[in-house]
Amino acid sequence: MTRVRLELNQLRIHRPKVRWRLYFVVVADHPEEAGQVLVSVIPTSPILVAPDQKNEVNFEPAGKGTEGLLLLSRKMPTSRELNVHFHVMHSRRSTRDIGTVLNDIKSATGKKALGMVEALGVTTPWLRIAREGLPLVGKVLSTIPDRNLGFISMFERFGAEFEQETEIDREVRGGHVTAVYSWSLVP
Repeated sequence: MTRVRLELNQLRIHRPKVRWRLYFVVVADHPEEAGQVLVSVIPTSPILVAPDQKNEVNFEPAGKGTEGLLLLSRKMPTSRELNVHFHVMHSRRSTRDIGTVLNDIKSATGKKALGMVEALGVTTPWLRIAREGLPLVGKVLSTIPDRNLGFISMFERFGAEFEQETEIDREVRGGHVTAVYSWSLVP
């Protein structure tokens, strides 16, 4: 059984401000329920970006065989396609309880929220919601008093290029950020 992993390797912010408190809202297809998606907030505390980082965060440590920030790990879907939405958020509060963001999403999706689960290979909890509730996630993020720096679609179709390479890097700009991430296949 082949597994797929999604890792964030680097993030560049295209804004003049130099101090940030970042967190990410990740939305992914549920691995077993076709009519559901999973939503999580990663990491559990905001990532502090200092002026000497020049608006760039590297998640992949120096050295051979290192990995980036794990966003998800799951078995390969039978369709060989995986849809992941990635929102980059800046916390305007000096201390932010990331659980509050997930609870705000849960409250706003109402009956479409189906409970919390541990899934997709990461330690943060995931909120299961019915696929019809997906548009509400973006609406909730627009009402949170934090700044939405950008949305990136990390949709991947695992085609012929993955037969030659087991890890492929992608670079996408969305809003005020550019994300470098990698999809990899693990036997």
